[in-house]
Amino acid sequence: MRARLVSAEGGPSLDLLKDMTLFGRDEDCDVRLDHKSVSKLHCVIVKTDGLLLLRDLGSTNGTRVNGQRVRRAALLPNDTIAIANVKYVVKFGAELDKLENEGGSQKGNKKDAVTHQIRRNALPDVYPEQKAPKG
Repeated sequence: MRARLVSAEGGPSLDLLKDMTLFGRDEDCDVRLDHKSVSKLHCVIVKTDGLLLLRDLGSTNGTRVNGQRVRRAALLPNDTIAIANVKYVVKFGAELDKLENEGGSQKGNKKDAVTHQIRRNALPDVYPEQKAPKG
């Protein structure tokens, strides 16, 4: 399944190429958002069975979907997500096809300049498990 996060602030779009994409300030994250409001390990988006699932990883400033702070959420096309203060619009399925068709007629081959590939993480697609508090 193809999915893209389109910057709501005019920045570059992000193609979600992996089944699990880790967002944060840490250099080992798949998408490194170098902003002081973003936690080192902020959130993760998982592609599964034609769905996009988002999970906040206990970030300080939170992750919001359509303005609502969430711990986890299923994402729909055109949902707005905010990773701390960094905002994106979710595009996949028919919405992504429509976006590409509109962009192709207006921008020509500039699509490659707007989107950039997420760097591959050498580590496996897992993140550390949170240990449950004892007691």
